[in-house]
Amino acid sequence: MLKPEVYPDHETMSQAAVDHIVRQLKARPDALLCLATGQSPMRTYALLAARGQAEPRLVERMRILKLDEWGGLALDDPASSETWLRQALVTPLALESRYIGFDSRPADAEAECARVRRWLEQNGPIDICILGLGLNGHLGFNEPAPALIPHAHVAKLSEASLKHSMVAGQRSQPTCGLTLGMADLLQARQVLLLVSGSSKREPMRRLLNGNITTDFPATLLHLHDNTHLLCDEAATGGRG
Repeated sequence: MLKPEVYPDHETMSQAAVDHIVRQLKARPDALLCLATGQSPMRTYALLAARGQAEPRLVERMRILKLDEWGGLALDDPASSETWLRQALVTPLALESRYIGFDSRPADAEAECARVRRWLEQNGPIDICILGLGLNGHLGFNEPAPALIPHAHVAKLSEASLKHSMVAGQRSQPTCGLTLGMADLLQARQVLLLVSGSSKREPMRRLLNGNITTDFPATLLHLHDNTHLLCDEAATGGRG
């Protein structure tokens, strides 16, 4: 079962996450990192970029896979996952040749998911999967449902996702999600689940109540034997 590592604030949580990533990169320099976007992990990426710029050999073989994308947004839209990851890591560390992600406006969304699915089959598994916790328990765009799709797929977005801070109030609104599936995430060698902020207290309670259900997809991480749950005190209401 998941046991949270509680840190005083977002900064110390993010530093602990970077320290974990760095240890893994030293052990496996060509590690494949699958990266979520959103507020919880972004400081971790900024710290990792700074570390990589100070120690270029640390990241010279690191590979990046984008977890998901807002379908229908332009790739260079300020709200796209592409923009967030390029600004945070891909451009600062010159990772273009070792970065792959979903196109946000493919001619054929199903074919685009098949492309990413084939790439992961040939280049995986994921070594470190860095995730955030959605308010409704979603991981990527694996939304609550009676059944979940195992591999990369086109997802119908929930109301909770459509209200996400990344896209709330934007002129352009996503039409769907393109995302890795739950099997892809659970097959990762390691998972880092980063949870920050008081808005995550109720999702954290649901995550840790012991039930495993597709109605709250994050609970499936209880089935993964190498998941590290890092959070700040704001997300738990205290040191737990």
